[in-house]
Amino acid sequence: MEVKSFINDQIDMIRKIVGETGALSALSGGVDSSTCTLLAWKALGPRLKVVFIDDGLMREGEPEQVKSVFAELGIPVEIVNAQNEFFQALNGLVDPEEKRKAFREVFYRTLGRIIQERGVRFLIQGTIAADIIETRDGIKTQHNILEQIGIDPEISFGFKIIEPLKTLFKHEVREVAKALGLPESILKRMPFPGPGLAARILGEITPERVAIVRRATKIVEEEVSSFQPFQAFAVLLTDKATGIEKGQRKLGDIIIIRSVESRDAMTAEPSPLPWAVLMKITERIIEEIPSVTRVAYELTPKPPATIEYI
Repeated sequence: MEVKSFINDQIDMIRKIVGETGALSALSGGVDSSTCTLLAWKALGPRLKVVFIDDGLMREGEPEQVKSVFAELGIPVEIVNAQNEFFQALNGLVDPEEKRKAFREVFYRTLGRIIQERGVRFLIQGTIAADIIETRDGIKTQHNILEQIGIDPEISFGFKIIEPLKTLFKHEVREVAKALGLPESILKRMPFPGPGLAARILGEITPERVAIVRRATKIVEEEVSSFQPFQAFAVLLTDKATGIEKGQRKLGDIIIIRSVESRDAMTAEPSPLPWAVLMKITERIIEEIPSVTRVAYELTPKPPATIEYI
């Protein structure tokens, strides 16, 4: 791929499709959606409306951080609070595929409402090649796949979709992001799943369980930052495990630490993190999250496992 030619081609493509109307970009702050947003902004300028949907499933302080980064780039971002809609849609669901499909439905339904309110016709989103391959192959439903599996977004949700990055893998997206001048805080950011922290919770999704994973993920990301893994995070299991508190039995939560090395997210190997780092993560999680009684490090490569848990 010749990066400059790719950028120019995508800018021309966006301008040609959108014409004199406007478009909406769904920004999450990850490298894919951020790269897509900057491409679209270069093509359309203020005719592009950029929204960050706060689904209640993001990292700690993420909506405000993303808005601040893009403000420095001269791109205004509107934060839309849709937490109630997402938690209601996920309420009571435990099957991984059902949770992903429920997330996809409310995600696009919310975007459809916003697009109608803004008076635009097009949604520009950061779908990449790995998203399409995994969904088509039945590995797991990625939330941002519609047309590729026979769902017409215009009929179902009232808008057309533009996907400038759909032929690229993650390492290629980073090349484009670098050429566009995205800051290091986004360029080197670890991938984050479309369904957010819901992809890291086995069993029911509740605000309380999300809060546990959010705090644990922050600890993991802080402690492994110097090693720069492809992706590192925490997972909350369904079962409880026996622990000891003040000499008494205590049933508590089980947290799995996951850190992997990968180039394109199609395959991955567990990170060889030092023992001292793993122990530091464990100590912090147990100390800072009182409900947790067990912490474990996962060693399964992809395949046979996926990187995320659901």
